[in-house]
Amino acid sequence: MRLLDTPSATIAYDERGSGPPIVLLSSGAHDRHDYDEVRALLPDRVRTIALDWPGHGQSPPPRAPTSAMAFADVAEQAVERLAPEGAVVLGNSVGGFSAARLAIRRPELVRGLVIVDGGGFAGRPPHVRAFCALMGRPWFLRRIYPAFASSYMRSRTAADRRVRDVAVATTRDPDGLRAVAGLWRSFASPQHDVREGARSIAAPTLVLWGRRDPVIPLRIGRRIVERIPGAELVVFDSGHVPQTTEPERFAERLIAFADRAFAGSPATAPPAPAAAAERSPA
Repeated sequence: MRLLDTPSATIAYDERGSGPPIVLLSSGAHDRHDYDEVRALLPDRVRTIALDWPGHGQSPPPRAPTSAMAFADVAEQAVERLAPEGAVVLGNSVGGFSAARLAIRRPELVRGLVIVDGGGFAGRPPHVRAFCALMGRPWFLRRIYPAFASSYMRSRTAADRRVRDVAVATTRDPDGLRAVAGLWRSFASPQHDVREGARSIAAPTLVLWGRRDPVIPLRIGRRIVERIPGAELVVFDSGHVPQTTEPERFAERLIAFADRAFAGSPATAPPAPAAAAERSPA
């Protein structure tokens, strides 16, 4: 594990393999270990980079109030530093929003876009704004999160149960609770809506979705492929985090997509040497 200082936050990350980079962004309340099973199945000829959001996993508490947009800023800064020649950027939930916003704002950094049960495409009807406001209250979020996580995970595997427990533990930690509550408040913001901007995405796009996701239902995934030219939809029999429910199929789809995306892009430069702001913890 290393730490990366960005203008927005200091975050923990780790890298595996070498070659063309795939950046992995997790859901809110989760950490980079959501991708452990998938990463173990990927060939060493790809370099995977997995991040912990501020206040999550091994990352320090955020220096400023959290929001989906602040997390997207962190993702942009991290990709710019760790994969300056561009990467396949994959994001789950708020990670999907962050990846999509990066493809809109900085297309040169995104050789391929993978949205997994991603946020930012559902709109802001009154019931959504009301639910986000309620989830943005730390006392309520802490009380409801065990049942909420069980609902959205639809756990079937040991990995599902592990990441569910991590998410609950995040909301038991004061710094994690504040970070996750801030995220929920921001989901009702107009800046969290990337539907119009998504029409400009030119990167090859793969949309992976759990058919049993109760938080961001499958119909949203279908809308995304209608908005992004050439996007492909693959459906899993899972909840909100399909990579822990069906890691073998997820990894198979991801590496096939990444191979196509990199084949259609300029050759990847060798990994840049660690900069002064990247450091391993003492």
